[in-house]
Amino acid sequence: QVQFVESGGGSVQPGGSLRLSCAVTGNIFSIYAIGWYRQTPGNQRELVAHITTRGGSAVYKDFAQGRFTISKDNAKNNVYLQMNSLRPEDSAVYYCNAAPLVPDSWAQGTEVIVSS
Repeated sequence: QVQFVESGGGSVQPGGSLRLSCAVTGNIFSIYAIGWYRQTPGNQRELVAHITTRGGSAVYKDFAQGRFTISKDNAKNNVYLQMNSLRPEDSAVYYCNAAPLVPDSWAQGTEVIVSS
C-alpha cells in the first residue's frame, strides 16, 4: 500500500511561511491524487488542496487559494505544500493522504502553529 510521512511543520508568526513535505512510498499511480488535509481539535479533517498523480493538476479550497501552493517532485516521490501569508486560523495538524481518501489510513501529521 501507499504510505505517507509528513514533515515541515512548526511555529511561525502571522504572515510567515512554511513548507510542508510529504514523503510517499509505494505506487503513487495507484491513486488518483494526493491531498493535504488539516484538522483542528474537535473538528473533522478538511481538505486543503490536492494534486493529481498523473497530470499534476492542482485543486485548492477557497481558504488556500492564492496563499498555498501544492506541488510534487516525481523524482523524489514527494508532495509539498508551500504556505504563505499564514494566519492564526491556519493552525492545525496537517496530513497528506490519498484523494479520494482511503478510510482509516492517516499518518501522524505535522503540526502548524501560527501565533504572535
